[in-house]
Amino acid sequence: MKRQHQLLLIAATLAFSWLAMQAVHEFGHIAAAVVSGGRIGEVVLHPTKISYTRLTSNPHPLFVAWMGPVVGVLVPLVAFVVARAFRSRRLYLFQFFAGFCLIANGAYLGFGSLGRIGDAGDIMRQGSPIWLLWLFGVVTIPLGFVLWNGLGPSFGLGPSAGQVDRAAAYSMLALLVIVTGLEIIFSSSAIRTLFVSTGA
Repeated sequence: MKRQHQLLLIAATLAFSWLAMQAVHEFGHIAAAVVSGGRIGEVVLHPTKISYTRLTSNPHPLFVAWMGPVVGVLVPLVAFVVARAFRSRRLYLFQFFAGFCLIANGAYLGFGSLGRIGDAGDIMRQGSPIWLLWLFGVVTIPLGFVLWNGLGPSFGLGPSAGQVDRAAAYSMLALLVIVTGLEIIFSSSAIRTLFVSTGA
């Protein structure tokens, strides 16, 4: 049974981290667009799709493009620092998520710059040199692995031999279900229309 809880914790944490990472990343784009006078045309957040934000008006495209990955790493790091300050019993979950976001966003810009993919392509087209994107990846990816270092036993690896916090496993499953449900609801045409109509 303990192996089932271990697999549940690992699978739910990975799936939640993937969806939540995209949501935080898009929040960075949306917030930047709002404060810079842009207008949101479409936001795609769905469990089966790669997220993206399309603007119908974007006076500061470089700023908006950068804020996705920048906010995408800063918000999880702040959450981790706050959880650590409050001595959360499940600090390792915040730590894993922060590391996941650092690695994902760093790889997205660093490796994406080679093919001018997504935000990396937008950033380069707006004038940022490729070395700046590489620098972002060089800083964030190793830091993400540093945060992951030593977390194995909390996920039942190594000397833990499959033993994990069962409450944490079910909590992550519940969070995954909630986030998945919210994204499906958000993706409905009526909700998206309401969101866009009340945007910048």
